Amino acid sequence: MGPASESLRWKLADEEEADALFPDERRATRHVGTGAYRGLEFLHVNAQRIINKVTGGVSFGFSYTINPYRGCSHACTYCFARPTHEYLGLGIGSDFEQKIVVKINAVERLRAELASPKWEGDAIAMGTNTDPYQPAEGKYHLTQGIVRVLAEARNPFSILTKSTLVLRDLALLVEANSRTRVRLDLSVGTLDREVWRSTEPGTPPPDRRLDAVRRLNEAGIPCGVLVAPILPGLSDRDDQIRSVVEAAAAAGAVSVTGVPLHLRGSVREHYLGWLAGAHPDLVPRHERLFTHGAYQPRTERARVSRLVEQAFPGRTEDRYRADPAGREAAAPGPDEPAEATGPPRGGVPVQLRLVS
Repeated sequence: MGPASESLRWKLADEEEADALFPDERRATRHVGTGAYRGLEFLHVNAQRIINKVTGGVSFGFSYTINPYRGCSHACTYCFARPTHEYLGLGIGSDFEQKIVVKINAVERLRAELASPKWEGDAIAMGTNTDPYQPAEGKYHLTQGIVRVLAEARNPFSILTKSTLVLRDLALLVEANSRTRVRLDLSVGTLDREVWRSTEPGTPPPDRRLDAVRRLNEAGIPCGVLVAPILPGLSDRDDQIRSVVEAAAAAGAVSVTGVPLHLRGSVREHYLGWLAGAHPDLVPRHERLFTHGAYQPRTERARVSRLVEQAFPGRTEDRYRADPAGREAAAPGPDEPAEATGPPRGGVPVQLRLVS
């Protein structure tokens, strides 16, 4: 344990306190993982605030988020949150997967912010950047504490995760659901175990995630499935998409949304670099699909939407809505990078770009 050596935009414990990124986030200490957490480094910081307002949030269904962690050892090759590590002066590759920023005062900050007379009880979304139930949660229990505080305050919330660790908190979530509005979604992009192992190496197997969907719904907690992201050449065949949707329906999912891959900013270079090593034959196809920007052609997005609707008629929903005019979110505030939007014009779901 000791002060981190990285040139973080948070001030380190042994440096001057001037010029900190956030006034209360002046110190970061480095904790090396051991045992089940070997290979990980945890950078402890104190957050100035924990409830983040989403600029333009009304466009995609929520206006406030909580993210107790930055970085994610799920190590998904395509993760749209990777650039948030760049913003801190860290890398989007192994740094993002192994150097996990932990907002150690998250529960205390939340309790204080909910008690403020300025807080009006708006719904809060979790999992909009890195997974709140990633392995670090097994060590720090911040998400568990946040859920408990939100339940005590009767404040509505939603959670998006890829982790079966959510079941650890099943009783707590049931209690929260008896006091306020609670909604969960599990992300399950494919049932193909080879694709899963290569693209999401730190996540639980897809069948275990679907079992979590079943158990959550049986407990009375509404839980849907995001088939996300659907990867060109790896998990985008008609039969592959239908199989995930049908399995989600069998698990009792209250909704299913198909989310085609999008590649924005430095994530594009990272993902295509991985693809060149793992599946070089697919690189030309991706270059064609993403010729005009971050999103695949409208015809491909429409195909995914149609397949999901056919396999799950009447119960699909676009939980992350676009601005009616098809605009992207406005510029970020001074403390956060822009990562928030819904689908482009036309309302066809795309991979999320959400805020930290």
